[in-house]
Amino acid sequence: MAKIEMKNAIAELDGDEMTRVLWAVIKEKLLTPFVNLKTEYFDLGLKSRDDSEDRITYEAAEAIKRLGVGVKCATITSNAARMKEYNLKHLTPSPNGIIRAELDGTVFRTPIFVKNIKCSVSSWTKPIVLGRHAYGDVYKNCEIKTPCAGKAELVFTGEDGKEIRKTIMEMKGPGIIQGIHNLDASIESFARCCFTYALDQKISVWFGAKDTISKTYDGNFKEIFQRVFDSEYKTKFAEAGIEYFYTLIDDAVARIMKSEGGMLWACKNYDGDVMSDMVASACGSLAMMTSVLVSPNGAYEYEASHGTVQKHYYRYQAGEKTSTNPVALIFAWTGALAKRAELDGTSELADFAKKLESATLSTIEEGVMTGDLARLAEPKPTKIVNSWEFIDAIAAKL
Repeated sequence: MAKIEMKNAIAELDGDEMTRVLWAVIKEKLLTPFVNLKTEYFDLGLKSRDDSEDRITYEAAEAIKRLGVGVKCATITSNAARMKEYNLKHLTPSPNGIIRAELDGTVFRTPIFVKNIKCSVSSWTKPIVLGRHAYGDVYKNCEIKTPCAGKAELVFTGEDGKEIRKTIMEMKGPGIIQGIHNLDASIESFARCCFTYALDQKISVWFGAKDTISKTYDGNFKEIFQRVFDSEYKTKFAEAGIEYFYTLIDDAVARIMKSEGGMLWACKNYDGDVMSDMVASACGSLAMMTSVLVSPNGAYEYEASHGTVQKHYYRYQAGEKTSTNPVALIFAWTGALAKRAELDGTSELADFAKKLESATLSTIEEGVMTGDLARLAEPKPTKIVNSWEFIDAIAAKL
């Protein structure tokens, strides 16, 4: 069989641990037998990032912007334990945080529904699209562990030399301080990405923050969203029969849990990180969710929405073939290939991406699945398989 040709390359960002292992298997069994893959490869494994002082992460982000499409495996964000385990020179920042800051994008995450996996929130009959702001907040923070009592201050020095200074706390003893930031331009891009995506999907937008407590920081998000909506999208939303409304984040959570779904839930960076995992888990598994970072300049990065599956990796190192769910990794590839096909006008590549997704979902719906889904499936699965067997079953359908 002649392989499908790609006109242009995509940026391929490899990752860590169990997802890195499965990344290679997916390429071997589901992609390279059918497609002449054109990629610019970047090893974003933890040791590689540490060795390059994170230069490789910035190079990968530049490649995504230049090529227009990237696909990313899950990666480790280091902590003290990881620093010791991997013998790192220093703690490395979140690669996702770096890439999201460089692209100034919004992450859209959507559950992957299959007929035989019922959502644990019984009222959810439609997918909830989670729009996560992908810049700033704790992912671009500055922290200090203070050794003694003292005064903690927040200081801004303008270009004109004028200074704004506020006391955070008169600290009576040792403690911690964290500084976070955001930019009006990035928040405006976030709002426009959400409203444009909602119009395209014909779904309403809900946005929740905590402006009652964080009156300046969250209040700025609220004000910018409303201004962008009123000036650019209000009439378009009315014509499309959809709506936008703002509410406090705790009220948004309460409403979401009783809703039927079917909306775009816009969240600040950390809120989106946490809530997307909640939505994915309620819909079956963290591995059953698509994730795409959309830059306002038109670049797309498709990624696995979950972590590196550390515990399974340790078991794999001990010789076990684990039952790790690779669906999100597969859909990261299909999303990237479909976008590449759309930009390049290669219908055969787009058709392949659809067929791979269909083969993946039908394999599950016919009762062959990994262990995370087996306990949720109705009827019970005909076969619980390890990751390699699951990928082989998909390959057989292709």
